[in-house]
Amino acid sequence: MTENKKSRSRLGRQPGDLSPRELLERIVRVDHAGEYGAVRIYEGQLSVLKDTPESDTIRHMKEQEEVHRERFEELIAEHRVRPTLLSPLWHVAGYALGAGTAMLGKEAAMACTEAVEEVIDEHYRDQLDQLGNSEPELKEVIEKFRNEEIEHRDIARSEGAADAPGYELLTSAVKTGSKLAIWLSSRV
Repeated sequence: MTENKKSRSRLGRQPGDLSPRELLERIVRVDHAGEYGAVRIYEGQLSVLKDTPESDTIRHMKEQEEVHRERFEELIAEHRVRPTLLSPLWHVAGYALGAGTAMLGKEAAMACTEAVEEVIDEHYRDQLDQLGNSEPELKEVIEKFRNEEIEHRDIARSEGAADAPGYELLTSAVKTGSKLAIWLSSRV
């Protein structure tokens, strides 16, 4: 923990800090949006790579993302959280990202997966830190899903993500887009 975070935590909530309820809403909203987008990315990848040896791997990751999305849908209802207003955008953008990278080849699809999952690993880690000792059930969900996202990242690496054409440019663009989607979905 940085010195600034230590001093802030000793002082309690600061102006501009989210209330515990606002933090819960933001986390559930953005995580639901992210899991929805992830399902759409894999659906896009499968639309292109459905008859390839990689389809079983992609289908496995998609099925795990569907479980994640369903759990966050339950949390939205349970905690009465408004979903992001950007769901129609993520519906189209997620599919387009998945299909578009898959059209570049299976390595590009895997590079997309690797980049998204790296961002999500960091995002979930930050959320766990923000929650501290509050919301133990939500923390358990996030930790479990984070481990599965790390598994997806590792699968993508083992499936040749680094061999994608324009790997550095592609992963940088996907990471930037993922971070922007997180920021927007947590607020809108």
